[in-house]
Amino acid sequence: MITSQALRQEPDQPLSCFVVGPIGDPHAAHGGPEREAFEHHLAVFEEVIAPACEKYGISAVRADGIAHAGDINEQICRHVVESDLVVADVSGGNPNVMYELGLRHITGKPTIHIGEAGQLPFDIASIRTIRYQRTRSQLAAARKEIESALAAGLRDGFELLTPARVLRGLQSGDGPASTGEDGGRGEDEDSPGLLDDFAVIEDGLDEMTADMDAITKTIETIAELTERSGNEMGELTQANAPASARLAAVARYAETLNVPAGELNTVVSGFAERMATMDSGVRAALGLIETTPHDERGEGAEEFLDQLMSLEEVMQEGLTQIAVFGASVTSMSRVSRHLRKPVKEISSAVRQMTSVMTKMGEWATKARVLAQPATE
Repeated sequence: MITSQALRQEPDQPLSCFVVGPIGDPHAAHGGPEREAFEHHLAVFEEVIAPACEKYGISAVRADGIAHAGDINEQICRHVVESDLVVADVSGGNPNVMYELGLRHITGKPTIHIGEAGQLPFDIASIRTIRYQRTRSQLAAARKEIESALAAGLRDGFELLTPARVLRGLQSGDGPASTGEDGGRGEDEDSPGLLDDFAVIEDGLDEMTADMDAITKTIETIAELTERSGNEMGELTQANAPASARLAAVARYAETLNVPAGELNTVVSGFAERMATMDSGVRAALGLIETTPHDERGEGAEEFLDQLMSLEEVMQEGLTQIAVFGASVTSMSRVSRHLRKPVKEISSAVRQMTSVMTKMGEWATKARVLAQPATE
């Protein structure tokens, strides 16, 4: 079975846990950001991670606690790769932490993610992360969650994350359909194969396409309301109507705009969450396709690439609408305070949508390259 990884303890030798995370500078001036970071993450280590590990006889250490002399970078890499367990604090997406975490993921060894609420990096949002806040009660709750994760992992094994599962599949030499000496599958019967992964991702892509249709329709509704309001304001201006009459017209427009603006922000937020959940899986699938010979990919892989490229076409249409729409929204809030609430909702949607579409463009660009016939 390769769907989970167990902690195996040697007799008379405690299990080891290496803690990956920001450390800060203990020698920085008091009150400075580096010193505050040091104090905060030291507290997380001493009050949350170390006690949780100690409960199960696991010895936890940070990089600044490595006692042996030598090249610190080499020592860190060794601890990341060789430790029985890694607990990674991903708060803020520190580049060194993300590098070390990626190195750990490839090993397939047990890894627990924790992170401060509101500071979790987008790239690994699909991986379960124990969240905490900087209060004593929240830190205590996080410690209990780590204890529960350790108890479950020690009992049942830790689930392999996507990079490790993909690598295991490649190392087997035969992909998801490999067989053992007994003629049976080399994997556990319940573990997903490549086509299973593609099917799950494709379902998500279908849902994202539906989200795009809903977003487009909502934008069209807002555009119609805006055009109608513009015509009314033009008529009032031509009639030399007083400012109070024009203000009343703007207030009516704002009231009708509130509902679709709120709906737009809600749909886009769901779209962005779906995107964050799928991003690592899509990228892993693309990576696996890239390492598979073109004539061995199978129909599922080609359909998957086609779907990513088709989604880009829908995305480009939406991106054009969003760009034009976003440019006009900014000036609307200056007209009247009544418009500030719907404009805030719309602006939030525009920002999220632009960020999401950038990621989708990266998917499609990679898919387009992989879809090209292999050259001699």
